[in-house]
Amino acid sequence: MAGAPGGTGVTPLRVVVADDQAVVREGLVTLLGLLPGIEVVGAAADGLEALAQVAAHRPDVLLVDLRMPRCDGVTATARVRAECPGTEVVVLTTYSDDDSLLSALRAGARGYLTKDADAEVIGHALRSAAQGLSTLHSGLQERLVAAAGRGQEPGTGAIEGLTARELEVLRLIATGLSNVEIARTLVISEATVKTHVNHLFAKAGLRDRAQAVALAYRSGLMRP
Repeated sequence: MAGAPGGTGVTPLRVVVADDQAVVREGLVTLLGLLPGIEVVGAAADGLEALAQVAAHRPDVLLVDLRMPRCDGVTATARVRAECPGTEVVVLTTYSDDDSLLSALRAGARGYLTKDADAEVIGHALRSAAQGLSTLHSGLQERLVAAAGRGQEPGTGAIEGLTARELEVLRLIATGLSNVEIARTLVISEATVKTHVNHLFAKAGLRDRAQAVALAYRSGLMRP
């Protein structure tokens, strides 16, 4: 993780940009290069190039499009999180449909922005991701809750049977932390975190972390 950007002598946030449209990719490289404390260390025209750039440069964050040839953004996200866990992922795409959003989050993306986001929003999302925090573009948090709330999803009453520790784990999941990061935050073992996660998922009838995020917000444990 990079240090806090913006000050003299502070390590800049290192970013790789991946987008198959040259004009967008080059524009992002220029835009990010103007933001204080951010250094673009690589650019890729497709998913496989993105994976190679991440492996070569080990950036703090990969800023990736969803629809790319050879390897799409969701697949690239999942592989980066598995192969280079020190690199977080922020998706920047024209697609804001529920399937794209949920697929990216389930693959491990820390942030999800649409391409109408301005430089300040993109910079904030990149810095937040590097700190282990999640960022969704305006309106997408509500969309996530609504999408996860359709069908036979757990209701707000599902939270009532959780212990205080399970509620804390649920809150940390909703902020975007991984099991390893939750263990570090709570000063407990990763195995203990997994046990708490398994218990709260079973009690609340959750299938995945996207549902957990939705439950945390729907129940009032977290606020948009």
